[in-house]
Amino acid sequence: MNKYLFNGLYVVAGLLVVSAFAFKIFQPIQVLPRMRLAPAYSFIDQDDQEFTSEAMRGQFVLYSFIYTNCDEPCNTANATLQEVQSRLNEVDLGDIPVSFVSISIDPDRDTPEALKTYGSALGADFNQWKFATTTNKSLLKTVVGSGFETYYEDKGNGNFALDPGYVLVDGWGIIRAEYRYSTQVSDADRILRHLGVLAEEVKNSTGSAKLAYEAAHLFLCYAP
Repeated sequence: MNKYLFNGLYVVAGLLVVSAFAFKIFQPIQVLPRMRLAPAYSFIDQDDQEFTSEAMRGQFVLYSFIYTNCDEPCNTANATLQEVQSRLNEVDLGDIPVSFVSISIDPDRDTPEALKTYGSALGADFNQWKFATTTNKSLLKTVVGSGFETYYEDKGNGNFALDPGYVLVDGWGIIRAEYRYSTQVSDADRILRHLGVLAEEVKNSTGSAKLAYEAAHLFLCYAP
């Protein structure tokens, strides 16, 4: 290996280490892990319009998974989303928009019209909270089951087994958090805190501070 290249790599590695320790000591930061790329999709929304993952670039998106015939656990999940939406002003997001996307796993019954009725009953602002699905069940399974790693199974007659949860995706289309279990801190509180952590990272990831954030991703500082 060329000695100048080796020395350059050594300097970069040293800067990352120094940045990590400096921020840990003088200005502790937290980051959310970059888990994996969120799946790409082209669905239909509650207005029977094409709705794609590309349309969500540049904003934070909280995904959930539903079917309109579902009582529990969907009612609890929807209540959490309503709470997060109503409390967004508690978080310093700068100018970063936040959207909510509820994907139906029951395309046979959850037509755009049914999804719009469902969303309206929740008081959803359709400019911020989208309801979507696709008649392509193979694509739906790939996106929800494989991409978002959310388990569901069609039991027939409009009944489904569903592992409820939420998935937080950043503006680059990277999954940053998953919420699939109960803790002593409510899901709404955790989600709001994580949105704040993401916004802080976007705001401060410039210049020398960017090195510190990259170091934080390599080492510690994950937000609980």
